[in-house]
Amino acid sequence: MGGVKETNILKMTTPNKTPPGADPKQLERTGTVREIGSQAVWSLSSCKPGFGVDQLRDDNLETYWQSDGSQPHLVNIQFRRKTTVKTLCIYADYKSDESYTPSKISVRVGNNFHNLQEIRFLASLRWVQISSFSSEKFVISDHLKPSSLNSSKSFSIQLCSVAVKELRFFGEEEQLELVEPSGWIHVPLTDNHKKPTRTFMIQIAVLANHQNGRDTHMRQIKIYTPVEESSIGKFPRCTTIDFMMYRSIR
Repeated sequence: MGGVKETNILKMTTPNKTPPGADPKQLERTGTVREIGSQAVWSLSSCKPGFGVDQLRDDNLETYWQSDGSQPHLVNIQFRRKTTVKTLCIYADYKSDESYTPSKISVRVGNNFHNLQEIRFLASLRWVQISSFSSEKFVISDHLKPSSLNSSKSFSIQLCSVAVKELRFFGEEEQLELVEPSGWIHVPLTDNHKKPTRTFMIQIAVLANHQNGRDTHMRQIKIYTPVEESSIGKFPRCTTIDFMMYRSIR
C-alpha cells in the first residue's frame, strides 16, 4: 500500500563539545583585523582581589578573571566613540576551571547600559536520529523539538545523510551555549548581512556555568575591528612576522 512515510524519532544525542577556534594572533597576521581592547574602558560586575580586568587583558592564558557575586556575571567594555567591531574572542578552559567555566553567554551591544540589545547567533541546536525518511514529508513531534526553537524567530531543518539518518536543527539564538570549551571562542559581532557592528558598548553576560557553578572564570577577551583598505591603493597583505614589522610608519 503506497503513501508517504513519516519519520519516527528514536532519540536525541548529547551535544558535542564546543570546538576551539584559531588563535586570534593568526587573525592579526592576516592584516584584515586589529585588536582594539586597549581603546576601551573595562569594568566588571564583581571580582576577587587580584583576579580582575588586568588578568583578563594580560595576554597570559594562565591567569583569569574570577567573579565574586551573584549571576549574571558581567564584563562591560565601553568605547569613547562609536566603534566598528567585527569579532569577539574569549578564552575558556574547562579542563582547568571545571564548574567555573561558562556554559551560557549573552553578548549585548548598544550606546549605554540602558539600551543594550542581544546579538543573535545562528547556532546548531540539536542532533536527532530518525528511523525512516521520505523526501516528500517528515514529521518531528513538537515535544521533542529543542525548547529554544519555541522562542526563535526562525529555524531550518537540514538532512545530513539518509544513510546515517540524522537531522539537525538550526535556529537564531540570543545566548551562546558552550559545552566544555577548552580554547578560543570566536563570537561574530555582525548583522544578518555579515556587516560589522558599530557600537559604543559591548557587554558580555555569563548566565550559567557548568555543573551549576556560582562564580565564573574567563582567561582572556579580545575585540577586533576590520582594517580599512588604504585610500592610495590596495597592497598585498602582510602575512609574515618580518613583513608586519615594517607595515606601518612609526
